[in-house]
Amino acid sequence: MRKMLAAVSRVLSGASQKPASRVLVASRNFANDATFEIKKCDLHRLEEGPPVTTVLTREDGLKYYRMMQTVRRMELKADQLYKQKIIRGFCHLCDGQEACCVGLEAGINPTDHLITAYRAHGFTFTRGLSVREILAELTGRKGGCAKGKGGSMHMYAKNFYGGNGIVGAQVPLGAGIALACKYNGKDEVCLTLYGDGAANQIFEAYNMAALWKLPCIFICENNRYGMGTSVERAAASTDYYKRGDFIPGLRVDGMDILCVREATRFAAAYCRSGKGPILMELQTYRYHGHSMSDPGVSYRTREEIQEVRSKSDPIMLLKDRMVNSNLASVEELKEIDVEVRKEIEDAAQFATADPEPPLEELGYHIYSSDPPFEVRGANQWIKFKSVS
Repeated sequence: MRKMLAAVSRVLSGASQKPASRVLVASRNFANDATFEIKKCDLHRLEEGPPVTTVLTREDGLKYYRMMQTVRRMELKADQLYKQKIIRGFCHLCDGQEACCVGLEAGINPTDHLITAYRAHGFTFTRGLSVREILAELTGRKGGCAKGKGGSMHMYAKNFYGGNGIVGAQVPLGAGIALACKYNGKDEVCLTLYGDGAANQIFEAYNMAALWKLPCIFICENNRYGMGTSVERAAASTDYYKRGDFIPGLRVDGMDILCVREATRFAAAYCRSGKGPILMELQTYRYHGHSMSDPGVSYRTREEIQEVRSKSDPIMLLKDRMVNSNLASVEELKEIDVEVRKEIEDAAQFATADPEPPLEELGYHIYSSDPPFEVRGANQWIKFKSVS
């Protein structure tokens, strides 16, 4: 009897040491899933579009929330490190656009392909790289995903082709990746992203993709400003989803992760069926300026930014849906926030303590599987060895 009482006492003692919120969450019965109405997409040359209702499971909801919160906190940490002059050079942040990168990834397979422009940190994370590798690349350290030699605009992962620094240059490359998918007979698609600022210079890629019926999803991330110029001042037509003309298109609420997910699933199924390319316009918004050198308030008001934050923030929208549908509790989501902040802090510590790549590795990784060779340096007497 004494042994039994002692055992019960230990169990109760252990439970009392757990945070009250964890005990509360563990004892609460949550719904396994919930059905939500989502905004209807505007269509171009399509008789039917994505569904206007969708089911969100508790498991997926928690995963999406954690991923979006991680991207948000990672970008805010990058802002801090940049202002401390630990990150140098170009740096384009995507906070506010988290529903785009997380929603697109939720709508495709890991074996599918993705290429984007230079606002790439979020996509680098959703394609499978760790925050530690991303922040270390931003600080130019050896532990970065490109060994510290790529920086903000040139990050890569499996089936992720960057991060491209030239405006619009990634679009024909994306069509080429889609050509490879078709040529190799694989049931894969390529997501080819660009901003509204690049939308006026990519029509050759549209034409070739349509001629060859390539499984390419052209995606315009319309965040309303190309650098400091509003879309109304830059484009005679702001219906970017119609820009493909002969290519079908759809305009999507890019601040709603469920809307983005369902539209991506629809577009991917369209491409996999052999019908050729399709165009998506994601209507989204960036909270930071174009880059870290842009304060972002000379061409738009602080009130405009605050209105989007208060009414359309993608993380807030998902959180409200989950709490109101009993998919999660406020306490549980706060716990995730704490865990994410710790992950970001740990990654930042690594990114500032990790060594820079040594000078002798400057010529490494030019080719993926070639024998070593010499690369000329700044003059003919300086030689660097290149190792794959």
